[in-house]
Amino acid sequence: MKTIYKNTDLELIRGRNFNSGCSELNCTEKLSPREYEILKLLAQGCTNKEIAKILYVSVHTVKSNIEAILRILDAKNRTNTVYIAMKNNLIK
Repeated sequence: MKTIYKNTDLELIRGRNFNSGCSELNCTEKLSPREYEILKLLAQGCTNKEIAKILYVSVHTVKSNIEAILRILDAKNRTNTVYIAMKNNLIK
């Protein structure tokens, strides 16, 4: 018999809180214009290589910016970053 968990149960089991993040005002003040631009491209599903090509920067620069965005939004990964940004009305 398979046990069905709610997402919040799974998050507690895994020791994660995917509802973390920051308030809208706090996030927008901390993100640089370039980080905000990268965040919007992440939400569109762009890869690091695609983002680098669009913004005329290196893939390494994109990775560094994404790491900064993860820290600022207190996100666990790219998907969680987009979730937090949408939840806080940073992107639509």
